Amino acid sequence: MPVFSYKGRNNRGDLVHGRLESPTSSSVADQLFNTGIIPLDITLAGDLSPGSVSAWWSRAFPDKVGLVDIMLFSRQMYTLLKAGVPILRALAGLQESTQNRGMAETLRDVRESLDTGRELSIALRRKDKVFSPFYISMVQVGEVTGRLEEVFLRLFQHLEFEKDMRERVKGAIRYPLIVVMTMALAMVIINIFVIPAFAKVFKSFHAELPLMTRMLIGFSDFMVQFWPLLLVLLASAIIGFQFYVRTRNGKYNWDKLKLRLPIAGKIILKATLARFARSFALAYKSGVPLVQGLSNAAQVVDNDYIGQRIEQMRDGVERGESILRTAVVTGIFTPVVLQMIAVGEETGELDDLMSEVADMYEREVEYEIKTLSAQIEPIMLVGLGGMVLVLALGVFLPMWDLGRVAIK
Repeated sequence: MPVFSYKGRNNRGDLVHGRLESPTSSSVADQLFNTGIIPLDITLAGDLSPGSVSAWWSRAFPDKVGLVDIMLFSRQMYTLLKAGVPILRALAGLQESTQNRGMAETLRDVRESLDTGRELSIALRRKDKVFSPFYISMVQVGEVTGRLEEVFLRLFQHLEFEKDMRERVKGAIRYPLIVVMTMALAMVIINIFVIPAFAKVFKSFHAELPLMTRMLIGFSDFMVQFWPLLLVLLASAIIGFQFYVRTRNGKYNWDKLKLRLPIAGKIILKATLARFARSFALAYKSGVPLVQGLSNAAQVVDNDYIGQRIEQMRDGVERGESILRTAVVTGIFTPVVLQMIAVGEETGELDDLMSEVADMYEREVEYEIKTLSAQIEPIMLVGLGGMVLVLALGVFLPMWDLGRVAIK
């Protein structure tokens, strides 16, 4: 029969721990409750002992807590709190049922923090790598207003929207990247394998070649001779770019450049503004102060350029300016959106109108993604046509010249 290690508190509040034999952890909890002990942590003894292989593997390769895990946690917390389950018992049940070791460890730390008398928002703030500042602020508002279960439901809906937007944007960018990479690979293969074969044939005729052919052969010879150096330079450029975008200025410049890309830029911009409008509406509807709501929204958008524009809005509101005036100065909103902000500010229904703004941007993103193929096709045709034209002029022109000389 398995042996479980447990930690709990007795009737006097003292911390106790020990081991029990039982078929399941639920039966261990029942035994502890029957003896007057409130269980805080129940783990399978030996499964995660300090020297075990499982413990070493868990420390070396901990499971990453992803967006789906936070969504599931929010939805389950809403259901449990709505049913009247205490927070500590709800966290214990979620810790036991989760399949993600990283999430289980996070919930265990949160439970221990709550057990020392901390509030839930403070306990979550200690795990700031898992829970975003926006998430923690929303939980804090739920604690103050007594509507914690409703806040968890809104957070689940917001995270679901976030996940949908990210997947749509990734899907919109994936197709152009595949096309560009395929064309680049084709050019490499042609320059390394195809053109050198033609160059040997042309060289055997000892005839003067056209300019385009000489350029193609020269570029091909350069690639064949220096391909290790080119490979190293390409890898260095990729690694250098990754390091650059991790810096503050690099991420800001890259986020700004992404919004100016020919086709994907407008999709990224609309998806980012939809994320901002949704998060701001959620915070405003939940009772978050306006300045704090803008600060949280600036952190949620995941774009430093847009985030700084939203922080400019926050600074303007702190100086006493209206939201409409600060939104106009940013220059990132369309006139229709500015008009809706103005109406919402006048009528006091800013949260509802910002939700409509998010819906509008979401519909536009969906339309842009559906028409993405039609927008990319002309660019693809021009690129492929140009590549074929260069190859035709460089490869077939000398063959035609040689054929004409042979006929004469």
